[in-house]
Amino acid sequence: MEAATRRGDEAAHAANSPLVHDFGLLLKAATRLEQRIDTALRRECGVSHTMFEVLIRLCRQPDEEVSQRRLADDLTLTSSGITRLVDRMEEAGLVRRVPSPGDRRSVLVDSTDHGRTVFLQAAAVHADLVERYFVAPVPHDDHGRLTASLSRIHEALRED
Repeated sequence: MEAATRRGDEAAHAANSPLVHDFGLLLKAATRLEQRIDTALRRECGVSHTMFEVLIRLCRQPDEEVSQRRLADDLTLTSSGITRLVDRMEEAGLVRRVPSPGDRRSVLVDSTDHGRTVFLQAAAVHADLVERYFVAPVPHDDHGRLTASLSRIHEALRED
């Protein structure tokens, strides 16, 4: 019984560690913000947050050829996941698939005029929520350090 009590104490100590707590705060904040953005985009623009992320990628560089494979990589989706997502977006008139002139096996995705219109509406909704929940709660002097730290974390994860 003594060993079980000791393991229980060790487990409680590990579960209450500052690292577990701080990482949990990051996950909860990111998840709740993503949920708020997704809900608002669906309600006000008729697109999911993931669809909005696709439109960001497609609208970032006009006339850039973006393959489904590249979209999947950029959004960390599986090949089948991006195919289903692009199917839904194509049905909604937000994007169109075009054959790649340089590779017959590859399909390119492009935003439609309707997709760009929806994107502009969604970008305003997104910006309002990001300002309200990601920028405003953080003191101005800390915001740059926060985003620089997040960038370093992102790069460390990309390197491994």
